[in-house]
Amino acid sequence: MKSSKSKKVNRAWINEHVNDPWVKLATKEGYRARAAYKLREIDETMGLIRPGQLVVDLGSTPGAWSQYLRRKLSPTGAASGELNGTILALDMLPMEPVEGVSFLQGDFREPEVLAQLQALVAGRKADVVVSDMAPNLSGVASSDSARISHLVELAVDFAVQHLKPEGALVVKLFHGGGYSELVKLFKETFRVVKPLKPKASRDKSSETFLIGIGLKNPG
Repeated sequence: MKSSKSKKVNRAWINEHVNDPWVKLATKEGYRARAAYKLREIDETMGLIRPGQLVVDLGSTPGAWSQYLRRKLSPTGAASGELNGTILALDMLPMEPVEGVSFLQGDFREPEVLAQLQALVAGRKADVVVSDMAPNLSGVASSDSARISHLVELAVDFAVQHLKPEGALVVKLFHGGGYSELVKLFKETFRVVKPLKPKASRDKSSETFLIGIGLKNPG
């Protein structure tokens, strides 16, 4: 019984995924995932990404956010050709190359991987850091919220050290345990803080994004 039930669930998920308007749009517009539209809405709402910037994309695989950034930093909005700016991407999983994006594979939680990323930054200050990082969830609420919080805290630490004073950080987080503490951390760190749930996020998901702009105490 169990396997036929799980097959039904899988079929329902596949059906929903295939008929998802954001998935269809991503396929049509050449994005690797619907997540591109989450970043697009955040960017259009907050006005974050502009040509000439240095942008760091944490948790980048499969590459939809890097693809969006690449188009935004192109003088013509193209997916290839001239690029006005620098995109550094990092993920634990491999990522198919995105033209013009420097990709580093490794775990952001490991000090040596962080050191490699800092070497790529090469003393420059980033305009924007975007993080779609999420841990593998165990289903144990207290453990999962601690893992999520840890990744967000690491992204904030990185931003404090590497952002320009007026720079911006975008992170993914989930409503539930630890959420209010992370909002508090953002408010202590940034002058402007805004939570946003993009239309491309699934209705059932507790996923939301937190945007912080302008460091209160630049590093």
